[in-house]
Parts: sequence; C-alpha cells; structure tokens
Amino acid sequence: MTAHGLRTADGRAVRYFDTGGDPGAPVLIWHHGTPQTGAVIAPVAAAAAARGLRVLSVTRPGYPGSDALPGRSIADAAADILAVADARGIDRFVTVGASGGGPHALALGALAPERVSAIVTLAGLAPNDGSPDWFSGMASPHALRAAIAGREARLAYAETAEFDPESFTARDFEVLDGDWGALGADAGAGAAEGPTGEVDDDLAYVSPWGFDLPAVRPPVLLVQGGADRVVPAGHAAALLERLPNAELWIRPREGHVSVLTVLGVTLDWALAQS
Repeated sequence: MTAHGLRTADGRAVRYFDTGGDPGAPVLIWHHGTPQTGAVIAPVAAAAAARGLRVLSVTRPGYPGSDALPGRSIADAAADILAVADARGIDRFVTVGASGGGPHALALGALAPERVSAIVTLAGLAPNDGSPDWFSGMASPHALRAAIAGREARLAYAETAEFDPESFTARDFEVLDGDWGALGADAGAGAAEGPTGEVDDDLAYVSPWGFDLPAVRPPVLLVQGGADRVVPAGHAAALLERLPNAELWIRPREGHVSVLTVLGVTLDWALAQS
C-alpha cells in the first residue's frame, strides 16, 4: 500500500491510500475514525483482501498529509473522497466507516447514491439534534461539548485533553491488545502533527452535516456495540429512524473498538447487496 497525493480544485493537498491489485476488483472505500491517519490498517486490509476487495482510504482535511479546511462539513470531506475516486477511475463501490467515519460513509450515499452499492457504519454518530440526550451514555463527551461552543473553544480544550480510559470497555482493551492493535498506533500517528484534524472532525459532527439522512438511498447496515461508551447505542437507533433503507445489528457485549471485530461479516453483507 502506497500513499498518494491529490490537489483539489481549490488548491488543497489531499493524501490517500490505495491497496491496488486487480483493476477489475470490487472497491471498498474506507472512512477512518477520529483521530487517524487514513492509512489502511492491517485488520481492514486483511478483511478486504480475503474477499477480493481493493481498498481506497482518504485522509480527511487537517490530518497528516491533507491540508486543513476550517469550517468543513461532513459533505465537504466526502466531496474530497469522490474527487479521489474520480482520479483513480473508480465509478462504483461499497463504503464503510468506523466511528467518525460513519457519517462520511453515509454522506457518499447522499452525494452520489448511483455510485454506492452498499454502506456500512460501525459505531457511527448520528446528527446532533440539539438535545442533551445526544450525549447520553458517553463516558467522556467533553470534546464534543467544547465543539458546540465553537472552534476556539475546541482548540482550547485540545491543549489539556487526555484520553479517558473509562471510554473503553475491558473488551475494547482486549481487542486493542490483539488483532486491532494497529488502530491504537494509527490514532497516535493521526494526532502527531497537532489537533487540527480532530478538532475539525468534532466541529463537523456537531454542526449541520451538509446532507439529509433521507437522501441516503443505498442500502445501509448500522452496526452498534451495546456496551459502547464513546458512541452509545442511541445514536444507531436515531440513524435507523431517519434512514430510508437501513437495518441495525446490535452486538450487546461489544464496545466502541471491539465491535470492529465483525468487519468481515459486514463486508460479506455489503458485497451481497451488489
């Protein structure tokens, strides 16, 4: 897997990763969480390769290799992904997002529904409806609350923010110590050049997304850990209510990271929709 670069119409640099292979292979567009580098980490690459999938992953603005775009919406970042797909000659694809990647996967289904055969979100956020219930069940909602107060407040929070271990379950830590250890390492690399990417992600999550959920027409699989303390199960229920063609799989014992262990099964579902 090699990192590549693209220059957008407005002159920004965008970094992306492409596992390549058979040019006729089906394509998976993977959307990374917050914070990450956008690299295709080993467990994602392995699950895709086992199913003959080529993986394309685009680093969102503000993360290493991609220029920042302050004030970006979810739809703005998704537009970069479509530009990369165009540059690589990729017309149709399945798309999967984990955590903060979930809203971006849904955005492709609204912006280019004719190109998306299926969408999977794993522990994905729902749009912020302004209700205090949106935070219900989050062990550490402080970053998102700061984002609601604006970019300067979120940047100020980043100066002293520390990871709250209560956000993860014992099962999450078990998985991070095993096959998904690359996720933790990549998160550190994603934050290594400063908080800009993470800050602008959080601002985008709590602001209007730039598209409406009823406009997401491709089939959607929502996968949610019942024990998730980062993005609680209420978010999946809210998404299910507003998406016109979605189903929900609840994994009662899984947390925010451990739910990713079902990725292979979700890819099987996505390919079956094609």
